[in-house]
Amino acid sequence: MIKDTDTESSKAEQERRNIEDLGSVETKNPRGNIHCLNIIGQVEGHMVLPSQNKTTKYEHVLPQLIAVEENPEIDGLMVLLNTVGGDVEAGLAIAEMIAGMSKPTVSLVLGGGHSIGVPLAVATDYSFIAPTATMTVHPLRMSGVVIGVMQTFQYFMNMQERIIEFIVSNSNVSNEEIKKLMLATDEIANDVGSILFAKRAVECGLINEIGGLKDALEKMYNLIGKEEKK
Repeated sequence: MIKDTDTESSKAEQERRNIEDLGSVETKNPRGNIHCLNIIGQVEGHMVLPSQNKTTKYEHVLPQLIAVEENPEIDGLMVLLNTVGGDVEAGLAIAEMIAGMSKPTVSLVLGGGHSIGVPLAVATDYSFIAPTATMTVHPLRMSGVVIGVMQTFQYFMNMQERIIEFIVSNSNVSNEEIKKLMLATDEIANDVGSILFAKRAVECGLINEIGGLKDALEKMYNLIGKEEKK
């Protein structure tokens, strides 16, 4: 009995650490075992952000995704998003990892899924957005020293195309529509882009459905059931 109690205590402590350090948790029930991943605040890339910033560190997320893919006890991945965006290459790296998984994946945008949060939201097999959530679509932005030469402009264009191609190939939005949203000039003051509320995000094909946690979990269990039948 003592050993069993110690084991349960150790598991509980590990779950607590996973939530605090990695923003992740695993749930188990007869319908399937789900790994829940939070992508919150700002996606941190190669530069360490100030300690007061809420961040999602990509060097923490990538190993988690490999562990989920290789763990036979995990049936699916649930991604909860409330992010302002962040490092483009780090965000794309996470999105590509999620899109390349063989296990069922579902995302739920809560609060906001802005900027590089858009590719992260559409990277899953099926996506939901909460009724009060929003998503901001805008052109690529860069910080730091920019050299004003043709090669720099071409780099911007190529990077932008990478993001657009990923969004289009992983959602139902068209190439023309996503570019139109990115280049809108009457949506955001002193900026270019569009703010999409839940209904509009679904209507343009960016997100699959408006829903909450119950809907996302039900879809996850349905996808797990279909995978088991295969």
